[in-house]
Amino acid sequence: MQDPNADTEWNDILRKKGILPPKEKLKEDENAAEEQEQQVLRQKSVVKTYEDMTLEELEENEDEFNEEDEQAVKMYRQQRIAEWKALQIKNKFGEILEISGQDYVQEVTKAGKGIWVILHLYKQGIPLCTLINQHLSGLARKFPDVKFIKAISTTCIPNYPDRNLPTIFIYFEGDIKAQFVGPLVFGGMNLTRDELEWKISESGAIKTDLEENPRKQIQDQLISSVRCSVPTRRDSDSEDD
Repeated sequence: MQDPNADTEWNDILRKKGILPPKEKLKEDENAAEEQEQQVLRQKSVVKTYEDMTLEELEENEDEFNEEDEQAVKMYRQQRIAEWKALQIKNKFGEILEISGQDYVQEVTKAGKGIWVILHLYKQGIPLCTLINQHLSGLARKFPDVKFIKAISTTCIPNYPDRNLPTIFIYFEGDIKAQFVGPLVFGGMNLTRDELEWKISESGAIKTDLEENPRKQIQDQLISSVRCSVPTRRDSDSEDD
């Protein structure tokens, strides 16, 4: 098919007879059609991607949405706001909080729906308590959706015996789910943060990224070392000879 915009004798005849519009008109129509096509493509692009836009991007591109998209965009904006609020609630901790007995009900029993609370009862001057507080401080930063708190033991439980320290109580929605009482449970001053993380994770309070119990690795190494140091039966027999 011959291009109606071509500068040919035949097209000139058709223009004179009014069959073809003037060249300027054709050019305008062509430009308008191209602009309309670009606009459709832009709208399609926006429609295709607004599901993945952040709240800020939705607001920035608000003028680009057509009427058909307004309801969907409104829904996604509300969804993004809800997600943002949920994230703010989820990550509202991030550090270990010191409490006293009078704070217990508010901070533990009434912690809120879906909230895990890890309470460490300690006393100053007990090295293992100090070590565990250091480990818990790091874990609080790693798991900001979990409430980590500490309290001097006798401020929460009058006459709580020092032999039971350190003590960790784990609560979910105010109900106790696990407890670790006394130094033997923690393995003494060799306790690492990874070992404590694994121990707490077994209660369900945190979702660890550790693949296996770090203490098991140490135990396996010790067993392997002992086996290597124990003489075999043949070695023992030769020594007797």
